[in-house]
Amino acid sequence: MADIFSSQKRSDIMSKISGKNTKPEILVRKFLFSQGFRYRINVKTLPGKPDIVLPKYKIAIFVHGCFWHGHDCKKGRLPSSNIDFWKNKILNNKLRDNENQTQLTLLGWKVIVIWQCEISKIHKKIEIFNKLLKDIRH
Repeated sequence: MADIFSSQKRSDIMSKISGKNTKPEILVRKFLFSQGFRYRINVKTLPGKPDIVLPKYKIAIFVHGCFWHGHDCKKGRLPSSNIDFWKNKILNNKLRDNENQTQLTLLGWKVIVIWQCEISKIHKKIEIFNKLLKDIRH
């Protein structure tokens, strides 16, 4: 299927996508705050600049967008144009994610990854948030 936008328009759209303070990140942060957890965001001194850091528990949380981090779900599908570019881009993102998670683990941090698709539907969101609480407390 061809893209409905020109290359220039698509490039403009993609350049405006932010990597910080995304809706999924904000949902997770609001949930954590409502449960009494205090956190820091995008800590530059830790590998990968985790989206949310719970220093008291030594937990780093990454809220990954399915497309950008190559999740195996509907939202994680590659575009049908410029396939080689996107395969390399997503592969490099996945390799970088794995390296950052490994470094954090070696530094004694617990790493939790939450996927965008996991918190997009209310029934899944409740399940994921309950799992998150369990992971933090254990």
